[in-house]
Amino acid sequence: MLTRVVVAPSGFKESLSAQAAAEAIADGVRRVLPEALIDLIPLVDGGEGTAATLAAATGGRLVALPATGPVGEPIGTHFALLGSQDTAVVEMAAVAGLSLVPRTLRDPGATTTYGVGELIRAALDTGVRRVLIGCGDSGTSDGGAGALQALGARLLDADGFELPRGGRELTRLARIDPSGLDPRLRDVELLVACNPYNVLCGERGVARVFGPQKGATPAQVEHLSAGLENWAYVLTRDLGAVGTDLHHGPGTGASGGLGAGLAALGARLLPRFDVLLDHLDLDARLARADLVVTAEGALDHQTPRGKVPAEVARRAKVSGRPVLALAGTLGEGAPDVPGVDAFSGILPAPMALAEALVRASELLTDATERALRMILLGARLPAHAEVSGTQRPS
Repeated sequence: MLTRVVVAPSGFKESLSAQAAAEAIADGVRRVLPEALIDLIPLVDGGEGTAATLAAATGGRLVALPATGPVGEPIGTHFALLGSQDTAVVEMAAVAGLSLVPRTLRDPGATTTYGVGELIRAALDTGVRRVLIGCGDSGTSDGGAGALQALGARLLDADGFELPRGGRELTRLARIDPSGLDPRLRDVELLVACNPYNVLCGERGVARVFGPQKGATPAQVEHLSAGLENWAYVLTRDLGAVGTDLHHGPGTGASGGLGAGLAALGARLLPRFDVLLDHLDLDARLARADLVVTAEGALDHQTPRGKVPAEVARRAKVSGRPVLALAGTLGEGAPDVPGVDAFSGILPAPMALAEALVRASELLTDATERALRMILLGARLPAHAEVSGTQRPS
C-alpha cells in the first residue's frame, strides 16, 4: 500500500513554480490515493522561487524593493532574510531571469545582471553577515559584469571610457577599476549556489550551451564566447583572482557567467544542492516515503548534470525509496537517469508550447493520476502473469 507519498519537484520554467508544481502533483495523488499522507517538498535549484522557499522554510521573510531588470527597465523584485537574520538570499532569477525578458527582446548580448548587484547592496544594508546568491533560470550572458558595475566596479575600454551594460560589450573590455567597489564586500561572506557543471569558457562554455535558449544566433554565441574569454582574463588580472580558474572552474558559468564575476570578488562557488537543501531536512523526509514523485520541465541527458530529479533520485536511493519522475518533455537520455524507477511525460497529445505552458498545472495533475493508476495496476498483477497468448502447461 502507498500510504506516504513525498512530492519533491522543481519548478517548470516560465510556467509553474516549484510550489505550484508540488500542489498540482498532490491533486493528482489525491484522485487515486485520497487517504495518503502527502509531504510536499517544493525544491529549488537556485532559480525561480528560491528566495520565497527558503524564507518560508526558515521562518524568514521577503523584502520587496525596486531594481533594474534584465532589459534595463526598473522592476519590482525581492530578496529574502532567513529566520536566523544573519543571512540574506538573493535570487538572481527574481531580477535577471529569463521569464523577465519579453520574447521580443531576448538578446543575451544586451541583457544585464545589474539588478543582482543592486539586490546584494540592499542585502548589505540590512547588516547581514552572509549573502547567498542563487543561480538559475537566468536571461543573461554578461559574466556578472552588470552586477560588478552595480557594486561599484568600473569596466573600461582601451580609451578609458566606461562600457555600456551587456555581454556583447565584453570583447572591448580593457581594464577594470575596482577602487569604487562597495567596501562592505570585504566583511561579508558571499556564497553562490550554482550548478558546478556550468563553466564559463570553452566548447562547453555557458554561451555555447545556454546562449541559444536565451535567443542568441550562432554568430552571437561566438561573439559572446569571445567576450567571456576576455572577461575571465581581465577579471583574473585586475581583481587579483590568482589561483582561481575563472575560465573553466566549476560553477563559473552559472547564470550566464555570474558565477565567475562573483568568484572574482571572493565569493565561494558551491554545489547548489549542498547549500540549498540543508534547510529542508530532505533526506529524512525521503526515507519515510513509500513513493517519491519528482518533476521538472524536461527529463533528458542533461538531468544527471545537477538537475532536481537526479538529485532527488540519488538521495531517495540511499533509503531504497522508489522514484517516479514526471516531465513536460522527454528527451534523449530520459530512460537513463540514475535512481529514477519510472518516468512519464505530462502531455497526453501533441500541442503547441504556448498551450502547454498555460495548461501546465492541469496537465501535471492528470499525468500524476495516470502514472499512479498504472503503478497500482502493476502492483495487483501476479508476479508471473502471462503477457502473451501462450498456454500454460497443464
